[in-house]
Amino acid sequence: MQKLKVNEIFYSLQGESSYIGLPTIFIRLTGCPMRCGYCDTAYAFNVGDNFTINHIVKLISQYNTKNVTVTGGEPLAQKECWDLLKCLCDKGYTVSLETGGAISIDKIDKRVKIILDIKTPGSGEEKNNLWGNIDFIKPEDEIKFVITDKKDYIWAKEFLIKEKLNEKALILFSPVFSDIDPKDLAEWILKDQLPVRFQIQLHKIIWGQIPGV
Repeated sequence: MQKLKVNEIFYSLQGESSYIGLPTIFIRLTGCPMRCGYCDTAYAFNVGDNFTINHIVKLISQYNTKNVTVTGGEPLAQKECWDLLKCLCDKGYTVSLETGGAISIDKIDKRVKIILDIKTPGSGEEKNNLWGNIDFIKPEDEIKFVITDKKDYIWAKEFLIKEKLNEKALILFSPVFSDIDPKDLAEWILKDQLPVRFQIQLHKIIWGQIPGV
């Protein structure tokens, strides 16, 4: 019987993406092949319990929402994640996947909204971007850049323009919480008239950097 190593399952407000503010069930899977310098979920690298997909579905059925986000770590590091995503879609959930972009997204169920994080130089993981993933992005998906400083912003801006990413999907620019003044990033975006959505991590504004919320 298929099992996934799950770090935590919790119910909260979605703090990012176009679903920001919506009550959402989060399924955080254990494991990640990357080590971003600003990572706020290092606690999910190794710790977790083994659950069957059916048990996961049973656990989340207690919550009165159809919004589910599968996240990590890097959820795609576990091959069973693909089956979990399909099952959640089959059960009628509105499913989003947060992935760091180092593993191919080509076989993911088309009903899943993919939030693809393109790693900037400031993350320390730029070398692990699987650039071919951009070819599999659907118009309803989202591409995220986490910005650590002005150099990251310029890099992301130039990449966005070169690849015409805004013609593929919604583009998100997000400042690293506490490392960069959100006002600075907002003003850079406005000055350059970039076709992106500025986002700030709502959950951290409300609750601070506390795991599980």
